[in-house]
Parts: sequence; C-alpha cells; structure tokens
Amino acid sequence: MTGVLPSQTIEAMLANGQISVTDPCPADQVQPASLDLRLGRKAYRVRASFLAGAGNTVADRLADFQMHEVDLTDGAVLEKGCVYVVPLMESLDLPDDVNAVANAKSSTGRLDLFTRCIVDNGIEFDRIEAGYTGPLYAEISPRSFSVLVRPGMRLNQIRFRSGKAMLSDAELTAMHNDIGLVDGLAQIDQGLGFSVDLDLPNGLVGYRAKPHTGLIDLDNINHYPVDEYWEPVYATDKRIILDPGAFYILVSREAVHIPPNCAAEMAPYLAMVGEFRVHYAGFFDPGFGNAGAGGSGSRGVLEVRCHEAPFALEHGQSVGRLVYERMADVPDVLYGADLKSNYQGQGLKLSKHFQKP
Repeated sequence: MTGVLPSQTIEAMLANGQISVTDPCPADQVQPASLDLRLGRKAYRVRASFLAGAGNTVADRLADFQMHEVDLTDGAVLEKGCVYVVPLMESLDLPDDVNAVANAKSSTGRLDLFTRCIVDNGIEFDRIEAGYTGPLYAEISPRSFSVLVRPGMRLNQIRFRSGKAMLSDAELTAMHNDIGLVDGLAQIDQGLGFSVDLDLPNGLVGYRAKPHTGLIDLDNINHYPVDEYWEPVYATDKRIILDPGAFYILVSREAVHIPPNCAAEMAPYLAMVGEFRVHYAGFFDPGFGNAGAGGSGSRGVLEVRCHEAPFALEHGQSVGRLVYERMADVPDVLYGADLKSNYQGQGLKLSKHFQKP
C-alpha cells in the first residue's frame, strides 16, 4: 500500500500494537487520514525548545532543559509565552516502510497555540522516520492566549504514510480538469496555490488577537465572547497592514475540496513572498469541502503571524499552497460526511471555543 494510510489501517495499527496507548481510545480519535494525539498526565516547563538529536532520548534532554513539572490531572494552566513538553498517551512501533508526520489540529492553530511533536533521536519537528519505535511528546507554546488543559485533550494529530504519495503538478492539473479542486482558476505550482480574500461582502476580512486577555479552557465550546479576545480587521482598498508580532485569522479566496482518495497538507508558499507565517495547522482530510461528503467547497482559514517588519497584504496575494497526496485506500470515514466536522463548508471562522455570531 503506497500513500497516506486511511482510518481503517490506523485502526488495524492500534489493534496490532504498532500504535500503543496508555488509555483506551475514544470513538472519534481516529480521523479519515490521521490519529488524534492525547496529552498525558504531566507537563514539563522547559527553558527552551529543543530536539532530541541523534543518539538522544527526549527524556535525556528534558533533564537538561526542565524547569519544573506540572500535574495536569485536575487541569493546569499553560501560560502564554512559556514552553512546555508533554508526554503523550500514544507511542509507536512503526514498520520499516511506514513514516509519520504530525501537525496541530485546526482548533489548536486558530488559538495560536504553537504545538509540535518531538521524538527520541529526532532531528526535525513533526517528522518521524520509518521504523520508529518509542514515545511521542508534544511541545506546546501558547502565543496569544493562556490555556487550561487536562489529560486526554487533543492538540495535535499524526498522519502515517508508506512510500512517496505526493501528487505531481501534472496529476493535480488533470484532477482539477476532471473534478475541479477549486471554484475558480487553479494556481498549480508544487501544489495548489492559496491566496487571501480581503474583499468580503460585509467588509470584515479577519480577526486580530488582543494582547491581554483571559484564560481559555479548551473544554469550553461556543463559550467565549469574540470581542473579549479578538479585534475585527477591516480592509482598506482591499489591503491590510500586518503588525509585527500580531496574530491574525484570515480566509482564503479559493473554496477547495479534497476528494475521498486524497489528503492534503498546507505548506508555506515561498519564503520570499512576505515576512509572515501562514497556517499553523496544516492537515486537510479526505472529504474536506467535497460535494460527495456534504460540502460544496470550503475556504481555508489562514492563521497568520507577521515577523520583523510591518507588511502590506493585498487581496488575492498568494500566501500558501496545498500539497496533495494520494491515499493508500479510500477511508471508511470521510470529513464532513461521517464525522462531526466543525469546519466543513466554512468561511472566515474562529475556533470552536468562541461564541457564534
């Protein structure tokens, strides 16, 4: 089987011990093309982000960087501006021909909750080599809001892959001509290009995180008033100025869909496009925005952080690209059709923790 492993194969990996868990899996932990990862019962406040590096375990490096231990059992606050490492409830014993990649979940990214996976001997964040055997850890750094977390919460997810699964530009072009991957002209160059929409009908084009806000309990859904945490962003002449250090929620101009036999991941467009980072949470599941899965194309929400200098962002400017990969098999469950999917058919939308307008 070459490609991204589907839900039924992930279920089999759980059953045969290639994925081990300390606590039983909830029914919805397996997604169409990924597995949600759950926080364990301890967190470690560390003085710096780190990678284990070849020949080292994460536990060894924690001894170098740990400041104090945090018990998550009854809930604990992860403070804005701090870095934490949390052992996860899942561990791996991968076959020699299966590698993995991790990413933040959609709601995690929309909260500016910077989350990455680290592993023993790891030399890259979120990348797990084929044949890896060992524990998984989440590095968590809240950027805009302090958050209350508990064991079992799911902030990131992992996708498994066998062989080379990325679709070429020629394959993407043929697929777009056949089924239409976007609702307009497809910009295909090392993936399917995304641009930003700064010309929305009501003039509201995004939100900017307020600098001094209250705590967010990640268990509270549709709970927090938007205006206590976010400032509305309006465009002038289809343009906004991004402020250094500020975090924005914007939306793509294109409505895209991911057919059931594909998965996709958001990647930066080009480093030289602008002084900003787009999309912390990059996995798009089979069925996202797909008409056959209950949708008619969905906009991609863009999580944008500006870096050193103010930057003028223009309507229609390219900001990212979707890299499509073939599935090893069509999943038994699809995004939006068989799951409770919070962001199917979305437009400009904050995370599920905030009250709906």
